[in-house]
Amino acid sequence: MSKRNNIVSPEETLDPHDWAGLKDLGNSMVNDMIGFLQNIKQQPVWKKPPPEVKERFKKKLPLSSKPFEEIYDEFKNDILPYYIGNIHPRFWGWVMGTGTAQSMLAEMLAAGMNCNVGIGDQSPMYVDQQVIGWCKEMMGFPPTSSGMLVSGASVANLNALITARNAFDDTIRKQGLPSKKMVIYASVEAHSCIQKAAEIIGIGSDGVRKINVNDKYQMDTRHLEQMIEKDKEENRLPFCVVVNVGTINTGAIDPLEKIFWICCKHHIWMHIDGAFGALLKLLPEYKEQLSCLEFADSIAFDLHKWMSLPYEAGVVLIKEGAQHRKTFALQPDYISNQERGIAAGPELTSNFGFDLSRNFKALKVWMSLQEHGLDKFIRIIRQNIAQANYLATLIKQHDQLELLAPVSTNIVCFRFNPGIEEDRLNELNKEILMQIQEEGIAAPSYTKLNGKYCLRVANVNHRSVLQDFDLLVKEVTRIGNEIMKKEEMEIM
Repeated sequence: MSKRNNIVSPEETLDPHDWAGLKDLGNSMVNDMIGFLQNIKQQPVWKKPPPEVKERFKKKLPLSSKPFEEIYDEFKNDILPYYIGNIHPRFWGWVMGTGTAQSMLAEMLAAGMNCNVGIGDQSPMYVDQQVIGWCKEMMGFPPTSSGMLVSGASVANLNALITARNAFDDTIRKQGLPSKKMVIYASVEAHSCIQKAAEIIGIGSDGVRKINVNDKYQMDTRHLEQMIEKDKEENRLPFCVVVNVGTINTGAIDPLEKIFWICCKHHIWMHIDGAFGALLKLLPEYKEQLSCLEFADSIAFDLHKWMSLPYEAGVVLIKEGAQHRKTFALQPDYISNQERGIAAGPELTSNFGFDLSRNFKALKVWMSLQEHGLDKFIRIIRQNIAQANYLATLIKQHDQLELLAPVSTNIVCFRFNPGIEEDRLNELNKEILMQIQEEGIAAPSYTKLNGKYCLRVANVNHRSVLQDFDLLVKEVTRIGNEIMKKEEMEIM
């Protein structure tokens, strides 16, 4: 061993000493995970991590090395069995996508390349641009529009609202917010990320006007216009309306055409929060409801929901690409584009968002769209909606179940109601939900509609089949009746 300039020789690396051994282990990992996905239906939807497993995640920071095979064994024993469940055919909680085995492999390829898709004359930059181009086509946006792949719809909404704010007042980037109060409008059914975004961009939660909804949980456009007029009279600055295309609670779609004309009348930015619902644009049967979607100034949506891609894969599209660039562009000398060499590639992606460091999100999208084709995704979306309507029919036909909201897309809100007094129903249905999850049967989530606690099935699951919904109805009523019977015996 020798030393030169205080560097120990031979110098160290993080590469394996035994490449052949790593290949063997890698093959085992791929086979294990594909087998896990292949047989996922035989697994419980969810298993609670036991105390001893949780305790093992309190180990102190490791200082010395450990064989990678042993670490993989820990993964198989302590991590893999205790996943949240969204890859299972009977997971319908929140709006979590299912992923695919093929796109898992695409993620491995992207991680192996370990590209920073933010700068450089490299193929991943062109793949990223192509995927954004495909997203524009899907939404009917023009080639001159801009876009960016981000972590998810929450960040996509934030990106769009920053652009909308700066488009309203182009001095904000240099001088900060104007003295007059800026306001945005969103229905009471809007996702909480809209309020968070408002707080982040400096207008505060008080700058979000909550607009009433009708009995279908759609934005009340009369109330919207009244609020805009009131704010103008009181010397505030209306600058954006956030339109829901698929609300988080019920899947409702706001009246786009009416809102579009209100935005035109008052010169207000129209933003679409279409986290999962924007992809309904692909279905001819939603053409009338979504006829003005392509006229929006911006759209946020996810590909890790109804496109079944692994997390993370969100998209923001901005109609006026120049305004998008004007909002974010900043190129110091150390990342400026050059005439030749590595930095002679496409424009920095950071000119359209905050991130400088970006992983190769586009590869899984690029591979998945080519493998399946858009038509297959359309069929899966249509299938999920048909399954939701099938579940709604089962609920309507059952004398102990109650549908609590219209089924406009893929979300079904219902409760077990055996005819007892209203004040007991919320706790009863909460207990049913927890038991059905704890038994590993199914994983709907929950919400409250008009104060009524309900089980909420949000179906973006390409692995679900009709029998899964039959089982859900059977088990909800079984557990509900068992709880009722137990309570009666305790009273006696």
